[in-house]
This record gives sequence, C-alpha cells and structure tokens, in this order.
Amino acid sequence: MVDTRVTLSGLTLDNPVIPASGTFGYGQEFARLYDLDILGSISFKGTTVEERYGNELPRIAECSQGMLNSVGLQNPGLDTVCSRELKEMAEIFHKPVVANVSGFSIEEYVKCAAAMDREEQVGIIEVNISCPNVHNGGMSFGVMPEAAAEVTRAVKEVTTKPVYMKLTPNVTDITEIARACEEAGADGLSLINTLLGMRIDIRRRKPVLANKMGGFSGPAIFPVALRMVYQVAHAVKIPVIGMGGISTAEDVIEMMMAGATAVQVGAANLTDPYACKRIIEDLPRVMGELGIQRLEDIIGIIE
Repeated sequence: MVDTRVTLSGLTLDNPVIPASGTFGYGQEFARLYDLDILGSISFKGTTVEERYGNELPRIAECSQGMLNSVGLQNPGLDTVCSRELKEMAEIFHKPVVANVSGFSIEEYVKCAAAMDREEQVGIIEVNISCPNVHNGGMSFGVMPEAAAEVTRAVKEVTTKPVYMKLTPNVTDITEIARACEEAGADGLSLINTLLGMRIDIRRRKPVLANKMGGFSGPAIFPVALRMVYQVAHAVKIPVIGMGGISTAEDVIEMMMAGATAVQVGAANLTDPYACKRIIEDLPRVMGELGIQRLEDIIGIIE
C-alpha cells in the first residue's frame, strides 16, 4: 500500500493534488460530479477586498496546448466570500482549504489576510503577487524583491496561519523573489502563475483578448514551470507548491522530484472537470510502477 500523504507547514494532506485558484471556483460545480473530499485541498477563487467584475469580454482564448485568460480577478468580494462562499464550501469539502487573496495595495492584502486568518476552514493563506491580468496590482508586487518582501512582512504581521506567496514567472530571476519572500517570513511559496502571452486575430486585425494580453497556461508551460520549481526549491528552505501545466499523475511525480511538496492543477480542470480525480486515482499505479512507497521520499531528489 503506497502512502500519498504530504505535509505543508504542519498541515497533512491525504495527497498532494490541489485544484488551483481560479480554475475550480468554490467547488460547487465539481461537487455535483464527485466527492471533493478525495482532494488534498482546494485553493479557492482569488479574493479581493471589493467585488470585481473583472476585465471586459472576450477574456478567454484557446491556444495550441493551452489557453489565454484575462479574467481579471472576478470575485464577489471579501465580505461575501467569508459570509457565504466559505460557509457553503464547508458543506461540500471537509478539509482545510487554501485561501488565495490579492490586492491593489499593501493595506488590501493585509485586510484580506486578516479576514482569512479568522476563518476556521482556512489552513493556508496564499498571497497572489503574480496576477498578470490587472493593472496597478497583483504582479506589480511580485516583480521586485523589495515589494514582494514588503507584502510578505505585512501579511505575516496579521495572521498566525501559514503564508504562501504565489510567484510570477514573468521576471528575470525568480529565485531572487523567492529568497526575498523567505527572508521576510513566508512559510512557503506557490509557483508558477501564468506566463504573459498574446494572440492576434489576423482576419479582424485585433488582439483576441479585450485586454490585449493575458495569462498563458496549460500543458505547454509545464517545462518552464518545472524548471522554475526546481530552481526555487533548491534556493530556499521553505516548502514549494508547484503548478503550471500539470495534467497527469506522472506530471505530479516529476514536479515533486524537482522539489515541490504539493501541486496545483489549473487549466486541466477547465478541459476535463474530472482531471484532479483522475490524477489522484492514478497516483498509486504510477508510484507502484516506479517503486515509490512514500511520496514524501521523492521531494527534491533531483540534485
């Protein structure tokens, strides 16, 4: 019998598979398809202080081996998430969740984190300093070590729960940002968020997205994500949650060998609503074929 359990900052997950924020909503649609309690955890839709409609349409575009999105952090706002969404989520998922929060100022990050710290079901606070689809917020805090560290320190002051900083790949050296977050007190890191991309409709002679550019995700970015997870995991001593193009149990193993303690599955949920279930059910088979008894034994084995 193989052991798929992993531990993130004292939180034990039955398996390392977590649906990524923005690709799983609050789980309601997926709960109609299968028992969500098979998941390791859920990173629910990113929360901002105020309700956000998001960016103008069109904001989704299919690409070869992936997709572009420019949703722009659409969500019902902090008060509604805490008063309604989390309560409804607790009825369909009975494990600690990952609270993904974002902001347009240090004060907004702090307000969201402080509110999530009071929510019993929240096990980890994931601070998004990497969204490429909003102006004057998100990624602007994640491209400079000093700014990333400032957000980290501010959030850590208002929460006792583990804080994981979600990093952008749209930088020259992601390890520099990772080290800055670690030194500022981050308990862990999540990476990568989407790569900034663009497509043009050559017949209409216009960008396919109303926002012109958006986040590129899907299987095509897996090698880039794997490389960055490997670099960061070997540059810091705190846990890493790896994500970016994961769609199979083999991808999970590969990401963990590179240094990830757990993984998040994003775009795959949008093309196959059973993606996380399928990966979890296939993990024991792949582990058996590779002679892996405990998943924790393979974390970061690639030197």
